[in-house]
Amino acid sequence: MDIMKQLKEIGIIPVVALDDVEDALPLAEALIKGGLPAAEITFRTDAAEESIRRVAEAFPEMAVGAGTVLTVEQADAAIAAGAKFIVSPGLNPKVTGHVLERGMAMLPGVVTPSEIEQALEFGLSVVKFFPAESYGGLNTIKALAAPYHMLSFMPTGGLTPANVRDYLADSHIYACGGTWMVKKNLIAEKRFDEICRLAAEAAAIVKEVRG
Repeated sequence: MDIMKQLKEIGIIPVVALDDVEDALPLAEALIKGGLPAAEITFRTDAAEESIRRVAEAFPEMAVGAGTVLTVEQADAAIAAGAKFIVSPGLNPKVTGHVLERGMAMLPGVVTPSEIEQALEFGLSVVKFFPAESYGGLNTIKALAAPYHMLSFMPTGGLTPANVRDYLADSHIYACGGTWMVKKNLIAEKRFDEICRLAAEAAAIVKEVRG
């Protein structure tokens, strides 16, 4: 399946920060068992590249991507490690152009009309909206989608089980990014059963809202 279609089908994409590469595989296994076979592993830690490599090799069916990609060098490292999609918090034209030239799925972050128009110049049809709740959440997305109806959004930042249903139900939302099922303390404490449970709850919400 095309990676973008896979992300849309999964609906909620766990956004993960890993401090220890040894946590990568049990975390991936917990997410898969819970029904969310995806992870945006962020380059906020030194363990990101190796974690992506291990997950990509062990679970080829999983939609594993790289997040918080700020440079061309990070993008190349993520792609070499096996990342299937690249996410950045903002729209850096150099990074965005480079990733697209390499034929990879790219989700740059936007919050303004000007950034959206840059994304459209790159031919993108899906963008990240980050940090979502801090920038007005779904109401802002709806306002932006009025003139830019050809674009879909992946909101990330501040999404919770309490508000994610509203996002998923809106036609402008492609998928949602979330951290609540992969909080750092749960990973550090090796509470992978709890992560699996929270992933299953999230997967159930997607099924409930989108069928």
